[in-house]
Amino acid sequence: MLQSLIAGYLLSISLIMAIGAQNAFVLRQGLRGQFVLPVVLTCALSDLILIVAGVTGFGALVVAFPMVVTLAKWGGAAFLFVYGAMNFRSAFRGGDALAAEGRVAQTVGAALGTCLLLTWANPHVYLDTVVLLGGLSAQYASAAGFAIGAALGSFSFFFALGYGARLLRPLFTSAKAWRILDALIGVVMWAIALSLLMMS
Repeated sequence: MLQSLIAGYLLSISLIMAIGAQNAFVLRQGLRGQFVLPVVLTCALSDLILIVAGVTGFGALVVAFPMVVTLAKWGGAAFLFVYGAMNFRSAFRGGDALAAEGRVAQTVGAALGTCLLLTWANPHVYLDTVVLLGGLSAQYASAAGFAIGAALGSFSFFFALGYGARLLRPLFTSAKAWRILDALIGVVMWAIALSLLMMS
């Protein structure tokens, strides 16, 4: 079981480590110190649900009914395009920084709503966690151990990203740094949206 757990942990980390819409949002919340715990828990628990679904065979259902992925693809691309445009607007307007007077008011509901959309409206999430991890789990002696390891990988990554972002806070006391970050996040969002639309 230990071997399966370690394999699940490492594979999970490798899949979610690439910069994406969800990771960029978690980084932003971590830099601001806004609702970090509920945001990272939402990401990690969402991954847990998807990993369990994949290991218990839901991945085969997703493959059998590609309409699920198609709907997620178009909905996710539309949302990412709008979210990216909002980041470009913030980058253009500027004036944002980590000083108290520069913080943008946000409710926990708005933060979690955005987090859930960035997570569940992205078909790559289903392909990575449900289909890929679900399929790979069958190759190990303990599917349960693999799932536990994958879930632990997700939890450790998101907590490290959300709470580790504070190390970069001194840099983001500058409004210019925020404008650059907003522009980069906008590019990432639009690039992911385009990649979704180009999926076969």
